[in-house]
Amino acid sequence: MSLNPFQLFNKWYVKELDTSTSSLPSACCISTIGLDGYPNARFVSLKEVRDETFIITGPLQSRKGLEIEKSSKIAITFWWETTQRQIRIQGNATKITDDEAATYFDLRTKDSKIISIISKQGDTTKNIDTLKQKFSEAESTYESKNILKPKNWGGYAIQPIRIEFMEFKKSRFHQRTLFQLSNKEWTTTILQP
Repeated sequence: MSLNPFQLFNKWYVKELDTSTSSLPSACCISTIGLDGYPNARFVSLKEVRDETFIITGPLQSRKGLEIEKSSKIAITFWWETTQRQIRIQGNATKITDDEAATYFDLRTKDSKIISIISKQGDTTKNIDTLKQKFSEAESTYESKNILKPKNWGGYAIQPIRIEFMEFKKSRFHQRTLFQLSNKEWTTTILQP
């Protein structure tokens, strides 16, 4: 086994991308410490692994963004059905630069960009039809125009301190390997199933 958890992650991720029938193989569960002290989890799309960090994006004023602003401690969980593998990550999130966020925003579909400018993610609404009307109006406005990243849209780089890889086995002797960062070096521990 590789002593570098990022090499192992990439190896597993490429395998999942090559074999998965899922429409969203990059989906992962992000868990934060809620503003009320309770854990809070939701699924997002991993944008990439870069410079030994995991990159996610979204509205900075969403509940997720507000929770990360209050506490940078975050967990990421991947479950890959096709390869029967799970990866659990704990670490600290820091905001990516505005230029980096703009680059990720440019990669979004036009519909996703429009939703990002008309919706305040997680806020209440009295009538969804009002948002649909705003969407239609924005569609017309931006028919032949580029949509720029809103100021409240950004992303986070999650620097892990702990990564656990688990490969499920029919025998129930699941293979579990824990990488922990200590003094800027990764140590490896085998965990019981």
